[in-house]
Amino acid sequence: MNPAEYLEMIRDAKVYDVAVESALEQAVNLSARLNNRILMKREDLQPVFSFKLRGAYNKIANLEAAELARGVICSSAGNHAQGVALAARERAVRAVIVMPVTTPTIKTDAVRALGGDVVLHGDAYDDAYAHARALAAKEGLVFIHPFDDPYVIAGQGTIGAEILRQEDGDIDAIFVPIGGGGLIAGIATWVKHHRPGIRIVGVEPQDSAAMKESLAAGEPVTLEHVGIFADGVAVRRVGDETFRLCRQFVDEIITVDTDQICAGIQDIFEDTRSIVEPAGGLAVAGAKKYVAENGIVGQTLVTISCGANVNFDRLRHIAERAAIGEQTEMLLAAEIPEEPGSFRRFCEAVGRRGITEFNYRYADQKKAHIFVGIQLSNGMTERIELIGQLREAGFPVEDLSDNEMAKLHVRHMVGGRSPAVSNERMFRFEFPERPGALLDFLNAIGTDWNISLFHYRNHGSDHGRILAGIDVPQEETDELEAHLRELGYPHWEESDNPAYAIFLS
Repeated sequence: MNPAEYLEMIRDAKVYDVAVESALEQAVNLSARLNNRILMKREDLQPVFSFKLRGAYNKIANLEAAELARGVICSSAGNHAQGVALAARERAVRAVIVMPVTTPTIKTDAVRALGGDVVLHGDAYDDAYAHARALAAKEGLVFIHPFDDPYVIAGQGTIGAEILRQEDGDIDAIFVPIGGGGLIAGIATWVKHHRPGIRIVGVEPQDSAAMKESLAAGEPVTLEHVGIFADGVAVRRVGDETFRLCRQFVDEIITVDTDQICAGIQDIFEDTRSIVEPAGGLAVAGAKKYVAENGIVGQTLVTISCGANVNFDRLRHIAERAAIGEQTEMLLAAEIPEEPGSFRRFCEAVGRRGITEFNYRYADQKKAHIFVGIQLSNGMTERIELIGQLREAGFPVEDLSDNEMAKLHVRHMVGGRSPAVSNERMFRFEFPERPGALLDFLNAIGTDWNISLFHYRNHGSDHGRILAGIDVPQEETDELEAHLRELGYPHWEESDNPAYAIFLS
């Protein structure tokens, strides 16, 4: 389809039977901090707490009567599922929603409450997608794609039209979260036609940057692995049509890490008292990074708060990581002499800074290792300065603020050395989170090798994260590595991680 056809489809999109024209609000606190005018497009205030109902309804509303009579089907672990269920209810159409077995009950219950027939299948989205396609062919149901469909793209494009209606002054840039690309493709197509001077900036997680990598490659690519924190945008492959439109209309893509996303969620909360999901914090995180890297001052920047379907038990993890993302806290490991007064001398070297956590482990008669969280007021500059002060005071230190293993696991388990283990190797694993999944994981690991260390903590996500030490003789190394490959669980070896070397090895 050409741009003119899309503009007509966006103009005529049938979204307002179910969607509201969401507010475009100034984030007063964030604007003052960044010295720019930051506007938030509040799609988290839609009836299903996400923009997804726009595209889903527009697609279903444009089906022929014969297609409607057959019913619709989709695969989704969250927002698209609720959008399709609500749209189908409004049009009195049967809706089958295929969701992974790992989907939290809060999401499956929400879909059922909207009248959707929930089918649980597989551990991941790809499994649910394949099953939905098979059911669609078997039962004659119409498949509603979450992003790679012109009517879905046009439905999401109404957000761009609303932004330009709501803000008739100069807009310098619009920051849009990217999963499969439907949201940014629709917004960019409309905005670039009506106000081509506005910069369209996509934002992706660093570990799920499918669109950025696709644009760099010149064609859609399939990621081997996607990060699971921002599950609303965790897509291994973007759409063919969304890729085509993004290549034509998107100016830039920024990637942000988990800590920056959490800090963005906190920023939105402090201005609105609303808590968005991780994908909902992407745009603010991207705008902050854009401002910092380019020295932007005095501009008007629009961010899309795309959704607020977050499990309550994830908030602990989000709050934990937000301070690091905002660089108001740093984590470090230090070695102090095992003698009276050494801890006091360490605190004197830290100065009048707040200690957010302190973990101590006796190492031997000469030294001890501590894991410390320290409050900051001047971000990276202060981090570097403090590390220098501590080393100058004679304390060997290691900055762990960017160490994922330390942040996910070690900070909760400092003090796990065992002199009896001589051939330990350390691995991080991810596995689908469902009842019995931990037992399934242990059964898969098997009993050929001794597990010498184990840490698991539920983060409220659809995937669990484990740190495991495996005691394996040198001559069995190849056998272990072959076994881990066969398991199929995403995993990373952390045997050389400094946090492991300091506290656990």
